[in-house]
Amino acid sequence: MRGITAERAGYLRRGVRAAGSERDDLVLGAKTVVAAMAAWVLARHLLPPAVATFAPFTALLALQATVYRSVRDCVQYLLAVVAGAVLAATLAAVAGIHGWTFGLLTLLALCVGRIERLGRQGTQVAVVGFFAFSSGQGQIGYIGHLAGSVGIGALCGLAAHLVLAPARHARHRQQAVADLYATVSERLNGLADTVESSDPDRERLGRWHRDAHLLAAECERIRAGIDAEIENGHMNPRRSIDGADRALTRAREAVTIAERATDHLRSMTRTLHHALDSRELGGLPAAFRTRYGSVLRASASAMGEIGRTSPTDPCRLDEMIDGAAGELDAANRRERTTAEASPAVHALRGTLLTDAARLLADLRSGREALTGVS
Repeated sequence: MRGITAERAGYLRRGVRAAGSERDDLVLGAKTVVAAMAAWVLARHLLPPAVATFAPFTALLALQATVYRSVRDCVQYLLAVVAGAVLAATLAAVAGIHGWTFGLLTLLALCVGRIERLGRQGTQVAVVGFFAFSSGQGQIGYIGHLAGSVGIGALCGLAAHLVLAPARHARHRQQAVADLYATVSERLNGLADTVESSDPDRERLGRWHRDAHLLAAECERIRAGIDAEIENGHMNPRRSIDGADRALTRAREAVTIAERATDHLRSMTRTLHHALDSRELGGLPAAFRTRYGSVLRASASAMGEIGRTSPTDPCRLDEMIDGAAGELDAANRRERTTAEASPAVHALRGTLLTDAARLLADLRSGREALTGVS
């Protein structure tokens, strides 16, 4: 209990001190409370109590993380309300209020609710239909009041978004990508040290091997944040940095490249960890170690160029990738001309060279993808 309390207190402190997801959540929560309260008060004063609850409920739907999502969900809910109310009124007028008509209403509402355009609000067709049929007896007056309550809630929720629109975080997303690339570059340089060293840092390599999945999870988290920010730019009245759309598109493409690179990095780390445990790493010729270390360092430099928050320089990136490819070719030639120490060492060299070749191939294809959005 104490740990949960401390975690919540830390969450609040981060939200108050600096911009970020914590502050966004706090602001959204505050806007939701105010909008729901205003919607309920207005509905209670203007409409019958039986429909007043629909106003704050709609206000909750109208206050999502982004303006675009709020408008989309609100429109879908309004369509669901209209569909449910029309079904209830029609059945009540044509066939009356009976058990079998309620069953027919349920069947029809479920069918209509499956329409793709209603999205997540499809189930509300049945919910609203039940209220209009049971509490309102399908009467037009009740349905009109229900629609008015929904309209009040939608207006209160959307007004809160217009008064204080969600913050824009394009630069934060760019920085997150830059930090991710810095981590990958650091790992590549660390693996280069491991390959070249006569006394590798076994503990550090083991730690990287154990937490290799964390980098993949970080890529997913950053991509989700970029997607959310791209959506946040739609219909948002707040201004963002110049060229934010292009920068976010580039950042998303860069995450895809980083994700592929982390797969190869994970494979290299696993291979070196196994080679260190089996003492095969010491059997690699010193010349091969040096060449392979150069490949990894050149790849790390290329990753650093891609990960910049400013647009990538295509010419400079080409030079870096070509330089790494040249070192890889030299290592391949060295591998073919060197006498084999053992089949295990031969397999180790082949695995490491394959991983490096795949990494460079993905960096080169990623360079082509980034050129169009840099």
